[in-house]
Amino acid sequence: MGKKLFVGNLPFSATEEGIASVFAECGAVESVKIIMDRDTGRSKGFAFVEMGSDGDAATAIQKLNGVDHGGRNMIVSEARPMAPRGDRPSRGGFDDRPRGGGGRDGGGRGRF
Repeated sequence: MGKKLFVGNLPFSATEEGIASVFAECGAVESVKIIMDRDTGRSKGFAFVEMGSDGDAATAIQKLNGVDHGGRNMIVSEARPMAPRGDRPSRGGFDDRPRGGGGRDGGGRGRF
């Protein structure tokens, strides 16, 4: 199994086939997965490319990082494992920290 690469700063119009053809110039491409927003169905602007060997991955990073693709300079690097959910910072949800506010009651609504 080869190395998985992170490919960022992609145009929203990028396709998996188009990315595969660009990376095929550097070696065997095992898979390409563009990450999509589940709410809108639109590309999030990044993808993961799995190359056939470590050498092919190194060649792709060297040759394609910073190269223009669809009007944007791609960012190509070795993919890092995703952090477990408990270690990532919160991205919303209930926040029980006290809020500062104006006024005697702390409501912050400009009461006199």
